[in-house]
Amino acid sequence: MTHRTDATSQTSARAQRAPSPPAADPRTLAEVQRAIIAWFADAARDLPWRRPGTTPWGVLVSEVMSQQTPMSRVAPRWSAWMAAWPAPADLAAASPAEVLLAWDSLGYPRRALRLQECARTVARDWGGELPRDEAALLALPGVGAYTAAAVASFAYGRRTAVLDVNVRRVLGRVFAGRAHPSAALSKAEARWAGALVPERAHVEFNAGAMELGALVCTSRSPACERCPVAVHCAWLAAGRPADPAAQQKRAQAWEGTDRQLRGAIMRVLREAHASEAGSGAAGTGAAGSAPAGSSDAPGGASTGVPEALLTAPTAQLDAEALDGLPNPVRAAVLRVRELGDGERVQRLAGDLVSDGLAVRGTAGELCLP
Repeated sequence: MTHRTDATSQTSARAQRAPSPPAADPRTLAEVQRAIIAWFADAARDLPWRRPGTTPWGVLVSEVMSQQTPMSRVAPRWSAWMAAWPAPADLAAASPAEVLLAWDSLGYPRRALRLQECARTVARDWGGELPRDEAALLALPGVGAYTAAAVASFAYGRRTAVLDVNVRRVLGRVFAGRAHPSAALSKAEARWAGALVPERAHVEFNAGAMELGALVCTSRSPACERCPVAVHCAWLAAGRPADPAAQQKRAQAWEGTDRQLRGAIMRVLREAHASEAGSGAAGTGAAGSAPAGSSDAPGGASTGVPEALLTAPTAQLDAEALDGLPNPVRAAVLRVRELGDGERVQRLAGDLVSDGLAVRGTAGELCLP
């Protein structure tokens, strides 16, 4: 429900060797639980999927969208997405091009196609309703351990530990005095965290711990003076010692990376699809508002952009064809050319095709699938 990375069930050797967290004092634990639940009742953000009437499917969509993506970008996209495809069967029937267009610039667009795979499985195997069992949720396409636990808790009220990086950081600082959680979630930590979840109001506790980590107990600039559990925090009591391993980490690069260029190529395809469908710029169209256009591309994909416009050397560029593109498409093409040379763009376009995020048409165009 916040900016997160989905926890994986696989553990590294380093995580397995890490010492087990200490057992929490029962009285302290009870006070921390009450404080977090009370704080959340007052401080919770008004996110659309927290409102009454949100379906389990809506909860799952919010969790998938918000992995590694800020809430400010997720909230409007989630609302548009749920208006277009309120149930799994609706998303299952959409074209991949519509799905990718609606995903817009949330990042990691493969998540959108995996979400559609999940919708098809739910529609086909579960009568259109998400399963309630956490193990069954985990078996769905694109659903990891964190997402399965989050849906079980937030959609179905099950008592389970919902362990994203924010929750792990809060619990680790308060009860274990650790500045940051390990890169991988170990079985020992999962068992330990599970014992910290209260028998009652466990949904509010899970959501509250997550919100606390997102808003107050942040990774780089924790606001301990505003923390409702500061009086109980082992890390604060120890003087907020630095984590030597965390100090060696560097922020993930973006400028000049393949990820940035892949995203730029995807924007070209979204803009071309939106323009062909007459819906305007991809970034402003409503989810599902642009039906796929006709093309000679495989699978009936929408008309795309000649790949040569993205890859040809400047001296060989068809300037007339470039100038004939709609302005949003032309700007997106020029941005791709600015970010990478033709050989690199061609390689990444091939990767997008391999990942199912694009198709190559018979006339040399690159399109949404």
